[in-house]
Amino acid sequence: MALRKYTGLGALLALVAACGQSPDARPSFDGKYFRARVSAERDVRQNFFVTVQPVSASLDGAREAARYEAVKYCIKRYGSSDILWSAGPDETPTGYAIDGDAATFRGACASD
Repeated sequence: MALRKYTGLGALLALVAACGQSPDARPSFDGKYFRARVSAERDVRQNFFVTVQPVSASLDGAREAARYEAVKYCIKRYGSSDILWSAGPDETPTGYAIDGDAATFRGACASD
């Protein structure tokens, strides 16, 4: 599967829009709230997985929640929202893993 580079513009705009919210405010996607967790590879922290649930609430919302968490991770760790997705939210559902009510996406923070 070819890697594709995305700038994460949609998620970056969501981050900017969330700046005026209180720290306790959780963003919603497609009108729903999702639990999303980023985990990085131990040896290469740029490579990460994002697991989002519940997918049953909204597949589109879960995909955007994954993008949002990935952009937050890359900005915090590397100062850039550029991501090379190997199994990203813009793929068809067969391009990333769905197990039960959780979807897992895979990418890498791009470095210049």
